[in-house]
Amino acid sequence: MSWDQAAAALTAAVRENQRATEAFDAAVAERLGVNRTDGACLDVLDQLGGAATAGELAAALRLTSGSTTTMIDRLTRRGYVTRVPDPADRRRVVVTLTPAARERIGEIFGPVAAAGAEVFRPYSAAQLDLVRELLTAATAALTAQIDRLGR
Repeated sequence: MSWDQAAAALTAAVRENQRATEAFDAAVAERLGVNRTDGACLDVLDQLGGAATAGELAAALRLTSGSTTTMIDRLTRRGYVTRVPDPADRRRVVVTLTPAARERIGEIFGPVAAAGAEVFRPYSAAQLDLVRELLTAATAALTAQIDRLGR
């Protein structure tokens, strides 16, 4: 297989994975009774150890401050997050996952993590690191295109 053919095949596989990820995200949001943006917020909070400021969430999700406040309000009403004063700056609040949210997220993503570990198992640490590098570079390139489109 030539480099061009290999690059085209990899691009096709990434696009197929992206569609599967989007379908999974939609299924998770439906299971949690939230919209996709709210589901993405819960995912970001989980990745960040369960807590983030509203500004951090807005930046991660590319939302305005008003949209972020509305999203946090919805998630608070559903019992998924709470607002607590930021111990480092009393003018800010930290959005934290509730124990119930952590439990629901664990129920959904625990099996996903186990399946991922099985997929990764045949590969060496060096191979996994190479894939991580590729995905990091691809994410940066895609983020630049989002910026180019003005979002």
